[in-house]
Amino acid sequence: MAELELSEFRSEHHVAWARRATLLVDVAGSDFADHVKRHIVPDHNGRFVKSLADSMLLDFADVRSGVSAALAIQHECQRANAARGADRQITLRAGMEVADVVVGANDTMGRDADLAARLMALAGPGEIVVSQHVRDGLTADLDADIEDLGDCDVRGLPDPLRAYRVGLAGQQPKVDAAIVDGLAPSIAVVPFASRNAATDQGVIGEILAEEVIRRLSQSAGLKVVSRLSTTAFSGRAASLHEIRSHLGADYVLSGAYRAGGTRLKLDVELAEARTGRVLWSESLDDDLAGIVSGEQELIGRLVAAVGAVVTAREVPHARSQPLPTLKAYMLMMRAVSLMHRLSRPDFEDSHRLLQALIDRGVRHPLPIAWLGYWHVLRVQQGWSDDPQRDTRLASEYTRRALGMDPDNSLALAINGFVHVNLLKQLDVAQESYERALSANPSNAFAWLLKGTLHALKGEGEQAVDHAERALSLSPLDPHRYFYESLAAMAAVAAGRYRRALELAQRSLRANRKHSTTWRSLTVAQWQLGRFDDARQSVQELLKLQLP
Repeated sequence: MAELELSEFRSEHHVAWARRATLLVDVAGSDFADHVKRHIVPDHNGRFVKSLADSMLLDFADVRSGVSAALAIQHECQRANAARGADRQITLRAGMEVADVVVGANDTMGRDADLAARLMALAGPGEIVVSQHVRDGLTADLDADIEDLGDCDVRGLPDPLRAYRVGLAGQQPKVDAAIVDGLAPSIAVVPFASRNAATDQGVIGEILAEEVIRRLSQSAGLKVVSRLSTTAFSGRAASLHEIRSHLGADYVLSGAYRAGGTRLKLDVELAEARTGRVLWSESLDDDLAGIVSGEQELIGRLVAAVGAVVTAREVPHARSQPLPTLKAYMLMMRAVSLMHRLSRPDFEDSHRLLQALIDRGVRHPLPIAWLGYWHVLRVQQGWSDDPQRDTRLASEYTRRALGMDPDNSLALAINGFVHVNLLKQLDVAQESYERALSANPSNAFAWLLKGTLHALKGEGEQAVDHAERALSLSPLDPHRYFYESLAAMAAVAAGRYRRALELAQRSLRANRKHSTTWRSLTVAQWQLGRFDDARQSVQELLKLQLP
């Protein structure tokens, strides 16, 4: 009966469920609202839902469009204020959330509109504040400048709300040219676009790109940009110049595919980023089931061709196979994302997802290795009620992962992480990191962790060299805060306290909940004579570690 009533309501009012990004903007001045309605909203594929006193409720199909519109409104507000007197200034505040809502012709109903209002209340004059869900859909420094505001107490909600302040993306941090040149030539593999996205949401393209990256990374003569960085360009109409500017790539591999029935056709091209010249292109066809299961003739042909063009030699085939199903792949990536938020509820959800993958018999070393990593982070964050048990489990999981594939670069890197942070066996960790980099010279994570090892051994310059190399290999990684945090630790070990301060502050802008960052920041502030700041940082560190 309830389902029938809902169906009748939808029919009568012409409404439908949809996942939308809701932007609530509080701005005085009806003339300004009219400009937003006529120009800014249509230009960003949005919908002007309604006016609420001095506020505007806007609706967008995706996060990036919504944030882009919010930034455009912010810019237009600033431009208009420049021509107004002090008593006629437009004061803007905006909040944004994304969720499933009921979309009608003249309204949008759902929890996200209410949350957008609460987020707007957190914004200062001229500011845009967004939720964790919105932040997850953005790439820092590409879509916007993003600052983590931490857990904010909001009236009417029983639990604090994680919020972020967004602004126009600023100038990108410069990558050390010597590091990049030493690893040239470099290649970025952009996730392949789907020509029937409604069927698979582009997931197959992500899997194809990851497997190409994994196999190309086996070549010591190539610098391969990390998959998490190139994913930032998925679904974007970015130019080769933009990709080269953000990722420092010499070559860009891209393409589009169509999945139909049991077959998949991929049109792919390799271009030189500097000149825009297409060096190689081809149409490849393969069995779809084989691609998902790991028996990818198509990938082998693609990698061999790219290797011949870029490095003039064969790229050896890797031993590991991709996760056997789309669902398993998505679960693992979701688990890794939740883990790096370093929010206690998200952290526990991450464990449940990884454990579910293992319990259902997924025979792959990556989820097992990530579970070992989870136990290390649990101890590091001060959240473990039994550090000895977590140490034992972390060691056990990495052994299991390496038992499945002794040359898995990620598993070897995490094994080193366990031996450094929990077992304090630095010699074993050193060997594990070296094996990880031998298996994959472009493993940014392994370079980063090896840099941490050198920092702990008092080898500051080597620590900085490795950490900066890791940063150059993963310029748009969604977990870049972690890279900047450990790079700050390396800088402290080398006595480069100003660089450590810069890296730690940048890391905290992205994620304020990583205790290691606060430790490095405290040391850097103290060494630079900023004693009051250091004392305040210690207090923030203690708050994080309280149960």
